[in-house]
Amino acid sequence: MEQRIDYYNVAPEALKIIMEMDKYTKTTGIDRKLRELIKIRASQINGCAYCINMHTADARKMGETEQRLYCISAWRECTFYSDAEKVALELTEYVTLISTKHVPDELYQRVREQYDERQYVDLVLIINQINSWNRISIAMGNKATEK
Repeated sequence: MEQRIDYYNVAPEALKIIMEMDKYTKTTGIDRKLRELIKIRASQINGCAYCINMHTADARKMGETEQRLYCISAWRECTFYSDAEKVALELTEYVTLISTKHVPDELYQRVREQYDERQYVDLVLIINQINSWNRISIAMGNKATEK
């Protein structure tokens, strides 16, 4: 299937708003490599190959290791992610699957041990932003392509 609609041209005002949110998420105090790991993990859960392809390439350009990229779906079993990264990845899973997982108080408390109030909000916004992109990409028929 090819891309169904040239949504950037059909709804430029809407895409401008979404791009503004992207700009904001890049200004947060959340580490840029962690932002990419969050995007990759949410995209894996959502099955968005287009976004997985894009964000793994972006992470590599930032110096992320192949080992950490390959193991992101099994992060719990790895010693090479920090506690702060692990709790952010766990939050990513819970927010991405919010209709069944919600975000329990216990997880919120563990996230807050690693991140302050503003950082918590920023993490949730980053997670929501990639979930939005995943849904747009999948609904519009975007495909991962070899470069």
